[in-house]
Amino acid sequence: MEKIIFPKSLKKGDKLAVISPAGCVENSQLEHTISLIKKEGYEVILGKNTLGKCNSGYSYSGTEDERLEDLQWALDDNSISAIWTSRGGYGCQHLLQKINLDEFKKNPKWLIGYSDVTVLQSFLFNNNFASIHGQSVKTAGFGVSEKSYEQIFDILEGKTLNYKIDSNPNNRVGETSGILVGGNLALINALLGTPYSFDFKDKILFIEEIGEQFYALDRMLMSLELAGVFKKIKGLIIGGMTNMGSETDNKEYEESFDSFAFQLIAERVSKYDFPTVFGFPNGHIFDNRPLIIGSEINLKADKKVTIEF
Repeated sequence: MEKIIFPKSLKKGDKLAVISPAGCVENSQLEHTISLIKKEGYEVILGKNTLGKCNSGYSYSGTEDERLEDLQWALDDNSISAIWTSRGGYGCQHLLQKINLDEFKKNPKWLIGYSDVTVLQSFLFNNNFASIHGQSVKTAGFGVSEKSYEQIFDILEGKTLNYKIDSNPNNRVGETSGILVGGNLALINALLGTPYSFDFKDKILFIEEIGEQFYALDRMLMSLELAGVFKKIKGLIIGGMTNMGSETDNKEYEESFDSFAFQLIAERVSKYDFPTVFGFPNGHIFDNRPLIIGSEINLKADKKVTIEF
């Protein structure tokens, strides 16, 4: 694999494009984060269809062509220094076959987002570009911690990430290093067997999920198993597992780290010996700390967990 390319650091006054490559969003849902971006000294430019609406079995921000137009503009425009997606939802898969990176390759820039944006991050990774798996511009209904934003700005400014988190009873101790891939489990699963799937060989895999029945979670894990993913990776990091199972039956339905979901995952990977870390603060949760997809990381799981970029 060729060396991963990291976009250059931003400077005050640089322009950030805010686009909606998937679901639709209201302006009021973007105001808080946009104010933070401006407070940091950056200029915000909205794509033509960022606040658009197109109902076609799902509430998209625009037609496939309109959403592609905004994404392509943000990738191509040399006056744009970073691309921050407004939200996830569904729709990024529609764009994959038509994205052109010719101009982007001359002037790489950070792409920021999570959830459905995992698809675009896998696309960039397969073209040897790093991206930020972190909070979208839309303010989540359960809120967003200040650190979730602050550390994205840290990355944009070229600062190094290092995390220390508490151990979890489901962890498998060990130490490893490798390039980080992954994101939302449903989208990782949806890309399996396509040219747009992550390359898992000798990688450290991150997964997070929201709103899935436990059997559906297990089904996605089995897909990774049958595809040989767990035989290829060197480590596994599990983030938020939120709103899992049934709201009426699951006492931990609103918790960030569902213990039964963790148990299911631990059982599925129990026959492997790679280090496994549960409870990393990233995903559809209040404290959604950014990760750099494509970055070489050192992972150490012991009494304390450290992840160094």
